[in-house]
Order: sequence, then C-alpha cells, then structure tokens
Amino acid sequence: MADRFSTHDLELGDNVVTKRYASWDRGEPHREWTTLTLLAEHAPGLAPTPVRAALDADPPTITMSRLPGRVLRGTHATDEQIGALAAALNRLHRIPATVARTLQPAPWGPAVAVNKARTWADRRPDLGDDPLVRHAYRAGVAWLSSTAPDELTVNPFPPVIGLADGNHANYLWDDHERRIRLVDWEDSGHNDRAFELGEVVEHISRLDGTLDAEKLLAHFTLTPEEANRVNGFRRLIALLWFLQLGPTGPATPHNPPGTLRRQAKRLVRLLT
Repeated sequence: MADRFSTHDLELGDNVVTKRYASWDRGEPHREWTTLTLLAEHAPGLAPTPVRAALDADPPTITMSRLPGRVLRGTHATDEQIGALAAALNRLHRIPATVARTLQPAPWGPAVAVNKARTWADRRPDLGDDPLVRHAYRAGVAWLSSTAPDELTVNPFPPVIGLADGNHANYLWDDHERRIRLVDWEDSGHNDRAFELGEVVEHISRLDGTLDAEKLLAHFTLTPEEANRVNGFRRLIALLWFLQLGPTGPATPHNPPGTLRRQAKRLVRLLT
C-alpha cells in the first residue's frame, strides 16, 4: 500500500501495514477500525482487512492487511481502471442502508460542505485579477446565493457507506487482479451517495493525472433526480476547491502554478 500521499505514519510490513495517527481529535482511529471491521463482513476484499488496533494509545494505531497495487492519483486512468473504480464503488454502495446506518454520519458531507463554501465566499478570498477567475467567482457566488445548495442538504435516498474523501490516492489499482480497492477510511461514515460520487470526480487530486468524470459516472445507474444531485455536488465541490486556490489560499501550496485558472474553467463549465 503506497504512502506517498498519506498524512499519517505508515509502517509497511510484508503482509500488514501499521498506521500511526498524527491526529485523532475527530475520532479517526475508531471510525476507520469500525468501518474496516464492517467491510470485512459485508464486502471482503474491497478494503484492508483489520488485524489489531490500539485505539486509545498515544498515538493510536491500527494494523491491517497490506494491499497490492498503486494509487490512481498521478496516473492517466484507463477505461479499464475507470470501470474497475466504478465496480468498487458500486459494490460499496450496494451494502444495505440498514448496515450503513450503524456507522456515524461522515464528518464531511452535504451540509458541512455547503456551510464551508458559503464561509469561504463570504471572506471574499483574494483570487487575483484574471478575468476568467473573476467571472468564475461571480458565477459561483450567485449559485451559492440560490436555493440549489440548500436543496442538496436534504437527502431523499438511503445513505451509503462512504469514504468521505475523493482523493484519488485512496484508490489502489491491482495490475494482477485488474481491480480497485479502497484505502484510508479515517473519515468514513454513512453519507449521501450523490455527494460521494461528486467527491470522487471533483476532488482537486483529479488535476494530478487524469480520470474522465463522464466515463466514470456513465457506469452508475442513476435516476434523473440522483443525476441532478450528483451535478449539484460537482458544482459545490469544484467551487470549494476554487475558493481555496488564491495566492494565499490553503490549497495553493499543494498544487502546481496554473491550478486556479484550470479550476476556474472547470467551475464555469459545471455552472453553465
């Protein structure tokens, strides 16, 4: 299991990985252990198998099986890999809602994302003088001021188990078995399926490599209402990243020059 993008300390053994948490104020170790245990029962092989844990140690640790493969982040995802990612997510989302509800709500979900976007917009972040960027900002603020974001916070569909993190480093491609597995469940919980799909296709890590959003979404059977919700969450998440990409924004140091303009183009297209 690769650790290039990890924010925690990973000790890699031949068959197991021990994860030492750098922070755990949101209950991350308990969340991850609980979800891995549940997945081992309901979707074995989709995620690491939990081995042992010291959840109340300082720092907390979890030991889990080591998965083969390489992360999708930083690569050009092929059609086969996109299909495998869709298959993995569909398998995860088919776990019954009654099981999903035994988990805590994911800490990153629709209401939190809407509130964060409005908070960032209200700060009037410095995004520079590029006309395209300024146009994207005005369009994003106008959308945030509408009723559309609030409508996204009410989910009429059953919840699913979610990673609540669309970082493409969380998806491991196994060249031997030609499949995708999912890692890093520290922010997991029950969540809105449309939000989870929006996270995957609009996370800023998409710019580190390529993953065709439309090809991925074509693998999911969505009702018209679900498809509209996915599109709404794509707008929301793209806007959130955009608002954090100004010269002094928190996302800027982690992304190459030109990311703000690329994100502005993406946002304008999604809002049109």
